[in-house]
Amino acid sequence: MDRETADEIKRHFNVVAEGLRSEIRVVAEGISANSDRLDRVDGRLDQFEARVTEELGEIKAMIRISFGQLDRRITSLESDVSSLRARLERLEARFGN
Repeated sequence: MDRETADEIKRHFNVVAEGLRSEIRVVAEGISANSDRLDRVDGRLDQFEARVTEELGEIKAMIRISFGQLDRRITSLESDVSSLRARLERLEARFGN
């Protein structure tokens, strides 16, 4: 291979290499942009998760309060029914039904 052919191959290689560098730069910029977007999405997901966790805690607290109130009402109703049953039994015993 003569000097002229070697120089031609070298120039061709340099042109190809520069094209590859340019394409690699574009890919790297795209990856960087996607990484930035993913970071923003990740931040929003963290905020969403925190909000859902907080609201779920509030819902659980409301359910516990509601359950406590219902339990007291049922206990009161059971007591009233028991009292009414005792009164009815006394009345039936008194009047002989």
